[in-house]
Amino acid sequence: MAPQLHRNPPFRAEHLGSLLRTEELLKTKTAYEKGEISEAQLDAVENKDVKEVAETQKKLGYAAISDGEYRRHMFWGSFFPGLEGFEEVREVDADVFRPYAPDVAAFLEAGHKPGETVICTGKIKHVGSTYTKEFKYLASVVPPEEVKNLKITLAAPNWYHLRYKEGKAYPKDVYSSDEEYFGDIAKAVQAELQELYDVGCRNVQFDDPNLAYFCSEKMLAGWKEDSLNVRSADETFEQYIKLYNDSISKRPADMHIGVHLCRGNFVGSRHFSEGGYDRIATKLFKELNVDTYYLEYDTPRAGGFEPLKELPTHKNVILGVVTSKFAALEDKEEMKKRVYDAAKFIAEGNNISLEQALNQVGVSPQCGFASHREGNAIDRDGMIAKLKLVREIANDIWPGQL
Repeated sequence: MAPQLHRNPPFRAEHLGSLLRTEELLKTKTAYEKGEISEAQLDAVENKDVKEVAETQKKLGYAAISDGEYRRHMFWGSFFPGLEGFEEVREVDADVFRPYAPDVAAFLEAGHKPGETVICTGKIKHVGSTYTKEFKYLASVVPPEEVKNLKITLAAPNWYHLRYKEGKAYPKDVYSSDEEYFGDIAKAVQAELQELYDVGCRNVQFDDPNLAYFCSEKMLAGWKEDSLNVRSADETFEQYIKLYNDSISKRPADMHIGVHLCRGNFVGSRHFSEGGYDRIATKLFKELNVDTYYLEYDTPRAGGFEPLKELPTHKNVILGVVTSKFAALEDKEEMKKRVYDAAKFIAEGNNISLEQALNQVGVSPQCGFASHREGNAIDRDGMIAKLKLVREIANDIWPGQL
């Protein structure tokens, strides 16, 4: 049977999961970390704010409601620290990192040592989801028929591989090869997806700046110069495609899987890399077995729409043409034109009509508003204005559709 286009999810108007926290929530988290309040007190504030932000999303016309990542410190959350065989560490020797990995390079250039990280210390095993409790709470604040639309974001399976130098991602006496290491990560993701599915989750988005880093000429040059590397950057990219495909190979047929690519989204609206999708487009769109791509497209650093010629007719793309990094509001008509321009390349690449191509498309901000809990250089009113704009663009292009 030929692959089918998965719809609803994704929806015509989407956002990328993370939303600005309230001042009360930020202060409460800090107080909890200092030992000044109990976990129950933190939970109470988190629950209140998640309920309120879910209601806000619904009022704005969004179907793929998230919890705003309000229970997380960073967008990648607690998946890796929750696995047996991984350990979260605060003090780590900077020499373990690839200095040309864009997020690592940004810290080093600013004179900072990369912060806390998660390292492999033993055999990797999934020992229970760290997300099912929070998903069940989010599900409890929406009508039962809307639970299937709720979106949860997950860390990229490759997240704690690319950032480490060759030979530093795992102990050699634990895993003899990348293939063995990736095999256990894939099994862990499979288990995570099944546990989420069992509590009602049907809509998953992997957040993966790493894949976009393979578009960065600066990173690629650093990779080539690194004598420790035993594989080329292209070979490593292919490894990651296989890792994804293995990780999602057992997902239930009605579970929607998307992947978000961006070039970094740190405190103060910092980005980490640049470069269009051209050099990875064929493998990304044709070989990665996801339903939907959420792509950064708000500035020239993401390149043009030409790579979308490679998008097959059974996959969706959500165009992040509205920036989440700054408050200045884009012109709605100009953004609509950009969406149509992108769809023209999809149509050209598949020899289909513009109308058919538009059926594969949605619109969103280019990234989250608070990948780090402190958030971007935009306030709540600015965020709401951006979300309204995205919804209006979608309403104009696809009237009457979620």
